Amino acid sequence: MISEQKSEVISTEPNHEQIQQIPIAELHPFKNHPFKVLDDEAMQRTVESVAQFGVLAPLIARPREEGGYEIISGHRRQHAAQLAGLKTLPVIVRNMSDDEAVIHMVDSNLQREHILPSERAFAYKMKLEAIKNQGARSDLTSSQVGMKLQALDIVGQDAGDSRNQVHRYIRLTNLIPELLDLVDQKKISFNPAVELSYLTVTEQRDFLEAMQDTQNAPSLSQAQRIKKLSQEGQCSYDAIFDIMGEEKKAEMDRVTIKNEVLRKYFPKSYTPKQMQDTIIKLLEQWQKKRQRSQER
Repeated sequence: MISEQKSEVISTEPNHEQIQQIPIAELHPFKNHPFKVLDDEAMQRTVESVAQFGVLAPLIARPREEGGYEIISGHRRQHAAQLAGLKTLPVIVRNMSDDEAVIHMVDSNLQREHILPSERAFAYKMKLEAIKNQGARSDLTSSQVGMKLQALDIVGQDAGDSRNQVHRYIRLTNLIPELLDLVDQKKISFNPAVELSYLTVTEQRDFLEAMQDTQNAPSLSQAQRIKKLSQEGQCSYDAIFDIMGEEKKAEMDRVTIKNEVLRKYFPKSYTPKQMQDTIIKLLEQWQKKRQRSQER
């Protein structure tokens, strides 16, 4: 039975939902919340804003059977309020089923500007399961007009992604935490990471060790070859190391220097072609000087 909480009704939303002031201690994080609440610069700015103006947008929460409330929307605001020393927060309390709460939690958080691949991956997975529980079709073969949209389609449409991209993000949830962290840190690109998600846990740990030993990030073609080895039952540390130890052709053939690095050495009127010609001329002079020095 849900315990009664003492709270003060302070206003009413246009849709007649009441905003209550609820003690922060009675507000609890959403179970398996996939979005990280970080103490970064953005959080510090939020804390300063909350300290000065308070929390302007109410949180959304639902009653918990064990007492208190589960936050559906507003985890960052709650954390900022705690750091700012607030004791209560404005909250709209709604009665929702587990699946309704998951869908609302995911949709509200996907509006954020910066979302990590791991956050999107687990959010899509949670929402997909919730929609399937509500009865949407989840098979991949039906094309009958008039049938309910398939679950992957619904997740994709709501987030602005294709069903295939939703599926690819969900694949990332099969990565071991260490590899998923590298994806978040942009040390492993998204497409290679999807391919690596098909490896077994043991193979992923072998890959992580080989990546660290070679100090190389996988290209898409390398990840695809490692995935094929796994499918053939030939994926060992040594095999992965051999692939990851290869020097990538792009690294051998191309040196890239950012435009802003070069610009400070040339007149503003110089075109990229003039800059290139000057660099080549100077390199030729340097090479001749170096050869003369070696001949002495």
